[in-house]
Amino acid sequence: MKTNKYILIAVLILTCNIGFSQEADRKKPNVEEMHLRKFQFIVEKAQLTQNEIITVKPIFMEYENIIWKQHKQNYEIFKNKKKNQIENNINYEELNDNYVDFEVKQAQLFKNYHLKLRKVLQPETLFKYYKSEREFKRNLLQGMQDHNQHKNHQ
Repeated sequence: MKTNKYILIAVLILTCNIGFSQEADRKKPNVEEMHLRKFQFIVEKAQLTQNEIITVKPIFMEYENIIWKQHKQNYEIFKNKKKNQIENNINYEELNDNYVDFEVKQAQLFKNYHLKLRKVLQPETLFKYYKSEREFKRNLLQGMQDHNQHKNHQ
């Protein structure tokens, strides 16, 4: 009888863990979906024409994928350096240099992105495009802050 109780408890725990895991997976943002949502937001806010959408989308997706890849690499570098070094032996000079290198690379990528967009969008449209990108980021951050505040008050 005790064995049956333990088996039942184990099955319930396993079932709950699988259920929570699946729910957590559903809540994780999919990178591709995020890029598409961002692009759709920009298209609507900047009022891009159908021809502009067709021309700009590959440029946008290329830039977003490169930036995302760079963020992941940078995260891994910082995580590994901090993990591999004892608190007192962290080489902050190297971490600072890596941070600045990351920012410079990101600025160069943005400059290249701008040069490509400048060739296919009119100046006013490009201005609206950049404004829409900034608005999307603000909305995303605000949504995350609201979510965290809601989560902390529960």
